[in-house]
Amino acid sequence: FYFCFYLVGITFGVAMSFTLVGIPILYYVLRSTETFLQYERIRTKVYTDISVRTLPTRSHEEGSLWEKVKMELQDNHNWRAIIGLMLQLGIGMVSLICATLFYLTPIILLLSPILYLLDVSSITLFGIENKTFNISLFFMLLGAVSLWIGAYLGNSLVKMIGRYTRRLVKDFARR
Repeated sequence: FYFCFYLVGITFGVAMSFTLVGIPILYYVLRSTETFLQYERIRTKVYTDISVRTLPTRSHEEGSLWEKVKMELQDNHNWRAIIGLMLQLGIGMVSLICATLFYLTPIILLLSPILYLLDVSSITLFGIENKTFNISLFFMLLGAVSLWIGAYLGNSLVKMIGRYTRRLVKDFARR
């Protein structure tokens, strides 16, 4: 969401600024960073139980809209936060791949004896095909071990994402 929102909002705001319609769009898109960081902070606390300090609210600057936009465009912390939020797309993709590898694949391997007995599908892992019941039991053992390792790696990944959010909020609040 963040990637699409900022990419479209900033591009549209800059492109339409010559008609003066884009200036308010650009201002409000850039001001949304604080709201999205607050949301990320709360989401990190709820889902990972990692505490992230509260963001101090920004004061509303006085002056014309153009001066406000100029201040937002020149704020380095704001741009770092926007880039950090846009990187959530890559983090989400990696998380989806890791969730498949760490949780879904071991469960399928755990069910390999049942899949073998029902003759539902054939599982091939590292060139070894599930053709006998003994191999399916080996796959089940491998699934149990990989589920244990995957839970540890998944927990480590969640903690890394929580620390990333904490660093993002800390950098933005440092202004």
